[in-house]
Amino acid sequence: MTMLKDLLKQPWGQAHATPLTGLDTALANLLHSKQPSDDPRHLWLAALTSHQWGRGHACLDLATLQTQATALLGWSDEQTAALPADLNQAASTLPWTQGDASPLVLTDDKGDASKGARLYLRRAWTAEQNIRQNIAQRLALPCDVPADLQQRLDALFTPASDGEPDMQRLACEVAAQNRITLITGGPGTGKTTTVVKLLSLLVGTAANELQIHLAAPTGKAAARLTESISNALTKMPADVQTRIPTQAQTLHRLLQTNSKAAQVHQLATDVVVVDEASMIDLEMMARLLQAVPSTARLILLGDKDQLASVEAGAVMSQLCTGSLLKAQTVTLIHSHRFDAKSGIGQWARTVNADVADNTPALKALWNAAPDWLATLPLQQTIEGDAAEPDVTRLQLTSASDPKLAVGLRYGWRNWLALLDAHRPSKTAPAAQCSDAQAVALLKAFTEFCVLCAVREGPLGVTQLNTQVEHALGLGQSAWYAGRPVMVTRNDYALDLMNGDIGLCLPGPDGVLRVAFPAVDGGVRWVMPSRLDSVETVFAMTVHKSQGSEFAHVLLVIPAQESPVLTRELVYTGLTRAKKRLTLWAPQLGVLWNGCARRVLRSGGLGD
Repeated sequence: MTMLKDLLKQPWGQAHATPLTGLDTALANLLHSKQPSDDPRHLWLAALTSHQWGRGHACLDLATLQTQATALLGWSDEQTAALPADLNQAASTLPWTQGDASPLVLTDDKGDASKGARLYLRRAWTAEQNIRQNIAQRLALPCDVPADLQQRLDALFTPASDGEPDMQRLACEVAAQNRITLITGGPGTGKTTTVVKLLSLLVGTAANELQIHLAAPTGKAAARLTESISNALTKMPADVQTRIPTQAQTLHRLLQTNSKAAQVHQLATDVVVVDEASMIDLEMMARLLQAVPSTARLILLGDKDQLASVEAGAVMSQLCTGSLLKAQTVTLIHSHRFDAKSGIGQWARTVNADVADNTPALKALWNAAPDWLATLPLQQTIEGDAAEPDVTRLQLTSASDPKLAVGLRYGWRNWLALLDAHRPSKTAPAAQCSDAQAVALLKAFTEFCVLCAVREGPLGVTQLNTQVEHALGLGQSAWYAGRPVMVTRNDYALDLMNGDIGLCLPGPDGVLRVAFPAVDGGVRWVMPSRLDSVETVFAMTVHKSQGSEFAHVLLVIPAQESPVLTRELVYTGLTRAKKRLTLWAPQLGVLWNGCARRVLRSGGLGD
């Protein structure tokens, strides 16, 4: 029996260099062993469907495979040349798409089965169908709308002086009239402010007390949502404050599962608000929609232009731009964080501009930004002054350049000053750290962050974490006072979620422990020996930074071309900065090419 590994050796294949993984070929070979096919293209189609799922696509787009295989698969021209001709035509005769329980599903552009535009793994097709059906059910149900809705909105929103439409008011109006609403917008456009006003509107018109749940995909995003809701509620009447919860939780915790295969239980809820919805993958969105009763309101907040989920799917983006929820989607466009003339705002708009070539505009912004290291004396003398540059550039070629150490020590200057007393010296032992001091240290640490596009290689997370430790004079042992760590796997026993950040410090008893932010604003101390899945986090990937924000971000562009460096990644990375952004680009061509490369994940939810 001919297996895919044998086909890879054929002259037309030259496929020993294709990026197919062992899992991809194993799936194809398994299907072939269960139901043999005489057409070798069938094995390729099965393997490529698995390959695309692993790259974040919901399906294999057969039409695009025929015309733009290189861009679709993320392969080189030489690798694409290994594919046999007319793959998309062979899909119609696939033996593994027949029957209600077939492992693969072939659909057309409208999602109808047995027609050839897209090829899915059944799990992905099932998730998409569940999402479609659930949304359709919600849209079909009537929604109680207060008769005095406009008057209540008038009380919440003052008319804009410039006569422009108030998109925050429109978002509340749409959400009040629908059981599912998407509110999208960039950083600082007021998504949280909008949802607090919406919740106050809903609790004010409800006959009974509403059960409201707040959630986000990661622990960091949930903590930020908690903080944002709490701050926004301080501007609301006292009776409203007592009726709206502030504590957000992770989606995994909300759905009471840490396994995607576990049973989904319906929530006893009236309103569910989920922030950072762009991070929700296809199967998690299907589970969320199943868990939230169709009679409840579901409000999804997020930025459709940010990176999509790490797992397969681009649900938020496709729903926002497709026809399925067009009338239930509101885009907030006015940023309250970035002034129209600010450097960060200009970079965000230019990187994200829907134009054929934004390189000339990006080059102009780069040339207008001063060198970061050259501005350090200026920053130290006019700290906080309006003239301080909010965007600077860096073009060092190596992370080991001693000049970088100067910038890193400046970026973390406040944190290092606070940390100094809690590190042992030749003349004095380390001072014990109180809860209040740990809170201050955690806050100071997040004033500055190094974000990378890649994990490995020069200017990747692994190398930069080592370089930063060296530059700051830290890291002489595995656990040391000041070591920042990120949790990389949910730990329900310790109540720590993937993405949570803590600091190793001498605790109140003088023993080294890791301080994590607590819900009540304090800290929780955990022994290092109990932390199985953590990594040092002076530098983190842009993917890991989603749901976070920092006063100053050093965004590191790799020196070599990388398929993960895309417009969405650059946009997401630079918009993590609240006040200051430094772009480190050793090779400017890599930056321009990355900003021109868009993530277009295949899937049917955008139809």
